[in-house]
Amino acid sequence: MNSPCYRVSVCQLRSFSISFLSSVLGAESVFRFSHSSSGASVVAIDNKIEQAMDLVKSHLMYAVREEVEVLKEQIKELMERNSQLEQENTLLKNLSSPEQLTQFQAQVQTGSPTAGAPGPGPTA
Repeated sequence: MNSPCYRVSVCQLRSFSISFLSSVLGAESVFRFSHSSSGASVVAIDNKIEQAMDLVKSHLMYAVREEVEVLKEQIKELMERNSQLEQENTLLKNLSSPEQLTQFQAQVQTGSPTAGAPGPGPTA
């Protein structure tokens, strides 16, 4: 992917967070607070910043949890596929003659296919 955002939800979260912070800390609010000398306005802006950061944190945690669930599902599928391939490998070893196994091991060690070697055929 060429986009810096790998998941739509993360891109939406980033866009939402930026727009939310902009609305909470808009130009007129910042201007109003920066020209006020009272401590209450400083506390108010601190509270708004804290609220905005809490909201961003909760959205990020949601996005992370969502991504973790996707990754857990992929891990589960890969483990099932690995188990299936191990069973298939065991079956093929049991059905192969010792000569075929020796030929296959030699082929694996050299990294090149043996010409005319009987094999299970093309795989998908």
